[in-house]
Amino acid sequence: MAVLGVRAALGATIFAHGAQKLFGWFGGGGLSGTAEGFEQMGYRPGSTMALVAGMGEAAGGACLVLGLGTPAGAAAVAGTMGVASEMHLRNGFFNANGGYEYPALIGLTAMSLIVSGPGRVSLDSVTGHCLDRPWMRAVAGASVIPAVATVVARKRTALAADPRAANG
Repeated sequence: MAVLGVRAALGATIFAHGAQKLFGWFGGGGLSGTAEGFEQMGYRPGSTMALVAGMGEAAGGACLVLGLGTPAGAAAVAGTMGVASEMHLRNGFFNANGGYEYPALIGLTAMSLIVSGPGRVSLDSVTGHCLDRPWMRAVAGASVIPAVATVVARKRTALAADPRAANG
């Protein structure tokens, strides 16, 4: 039951975070506001990156709440939170200062769900773990770091090529 509690709380929290990006729910900026912010931070094109981040959070969060496709859902959450951690890195560790504490904790918790699995109370369990095979867990866990590194490298390349970033 402990895994269910962690999985559901994490999934619901990150689903809401994604809904802010996608739909403007819960005081979020919606796709246009999120895209604008991403564009300014160097995540380009901003509209595509906002959609990918919002979907990773909302769909990944929904998968975690349901315990369905847990490895893929947890990897989506861990990946988006890895990128979010990089966004906040310059502010130090603590969330109170805009640091990476919150996204790092969410991402590491999602990684632990890849390893632990969804628990007994889950749709993965009901379906005979057809979307939660050991090889799927291995692929999901191994995909997170390269995915985050690729997104961050693209951002750094975009900023290096932007004359406004050098003057900003």
